[in-house]
Amino acid sequence: MKEPTSILLIYTGGTIGMVHQPETGALIPIDFSQISQQVPELKRFDYHIETIAFDPVIDSSEVNPSDWVKLARTIEKHYNDYDGFVILHGTDTMAYSASALSFMFQNLTKPVIFTGAQLPIGMLRTDGKENLITSIEIAAAREKGRPMVPEVCIYFENKLMRGNRTTKYSSEHFNAFASPNNPPLAVAGLQIRYNHSIIRQPDLQKPFSIKENFDTGVGILKLFPGISRSFVESILDSPGLHGLVLETYGSGNAPTSIWLSYGLHRFTLNGGLILNVTQCQAGFVEMGLYETSRGLKAAGVISGHDITTEAALTKMMLLLGSIEDKEEIKEKLSTSLRGEITAI
Repeated sequence: MKEPTSILLIYTGGTIGMVHQPETGALIPIDFSQISQQVPELKRFDYHIETIAFDPVIDSSEVNPSDWVKLARTIEKHYNDYDGFVILHGTDTMAYSASALSFMFQNLTKPVIFTGAQLPIGMLRTDGKENLITSIEIAAAREKGRPMVPEVCIYFENKLMRGNRTTKYSSEHFNAFASPNNPPLAVAGLQIRYNHSIIRQPDLQKPFSIKENFDTGVGILKLFPGISRSFVESILDSPGLHGLVLETYGSGNAPTSIWLSYGLHRFTLNGGLILNVTQCQAGFVEMGLYETSRGLKAAGVISGHDITTEAALTKMMLLLGSIEDKEEIKEKLSTSLRGEITAI
């Protein structure tokens, strides 16, 4: 007799796993070992579903690289025991966590689906139930014996998106996430329709493993009108800063101030790495297209193409923590490792 598809549900924290405590009206985490009481529809699945909950659970605004390591190790420990994994996570930093895990996992061959909710799962109008149910169905989906989506993804409000192409778009609406530079991997309507042509397929001959060394000496600098020299220099001179994600205007443009070009060049000459990403929701960095970006290129700034800020930050942290050769890091920063950059 064929064994049922097995799914591991991992609750890290977040709104989806909260219910109101009748006595106080406060939100408290539910007992995820009794998840079927909150979502009885799960009993209708012909899957073997087990749950693990972080103790204590983590508010997503408190998430840091050590939590990504804990999560990755949890999946590594149970990797051979389950066909797919669903991670329940707070929305505020979900895109960072999904991006981080996509780079940490080496030769991933199974679905890892992040999801959550804007309203607690115990509320009548919650979006959490549909997000959870469909995430489990996608994690279990197989075709010709192989997983349909062997990637780290985010599922939210009818769309399955590549985790490292996703950013939080709204704090109010149910469609909280967007993937402006990459179409959905699947869309859930009356049926779940998969975009097979863009789903990455692994090499099944290579073993699964994780990388877990992060260099947290990385920061984000967002340019804005009126930005001062003293402010920029205070960032660039921060002790222990090894890498910088530079959020520029439009297609990668920045003020042509000599002090800015000099400061960035000084940072790169001293071994620092700077990755140029656009502040725009959609579009590419095209360094050299305008005069206002040529100075950045001359200063040794690396083009991030259409990578998200979340993916840029986590990718740089992991590369700096895993690789010593700066030239190799530069090459990997400007190329797609997990589908985070559109092929040029």
